[in-house]
Amino acid sequence: MESILVIIHLFLAIGLVGLILVQHGKGADMGAAFGSGASASVFGSRGASNFLSRSTAILATAFFVTSLALAYFAMQSREPATLMEQVPAPATVESEIPQEAPAALDVPVLPDAVVPADSAVPEVVK
Repeated sequence: MESILVIIHLFLAIGLVGLILVQHGKGADMGAAFGSGASASVFGSRGASNFLSRSTAILATAFFVTSLALAYFAMQSREPATLMEQVPAPATVESEIPQEAPAALDVPVLPDAVVPADSAVPEVVK
């Protein structure tokens, strides 16, 4: 139902733009008054102003109705899931490396390390 309404809405928008572009502005009436051939037009001597303005009003009303209907359908749809619910859980991969946590203050020990006696830390003289 929504997709049909979107298609109708699109055609109404295109038709509305087309009808607005076809209409003459108020400045075009002066040219028609001096014999520019408006009396021989398809719509008669009054021109197409009534037909085009009524058609534009009807299309604009239909456009607003479809806009409201689309907004109503958008509000009735289910709330989108959160980002964490949308992301699939990663696959667990078993590795051969043990996953042991290191000790908090694990200091490496140098085997066979000998500290000479004369390398003691000197005292601070005040």
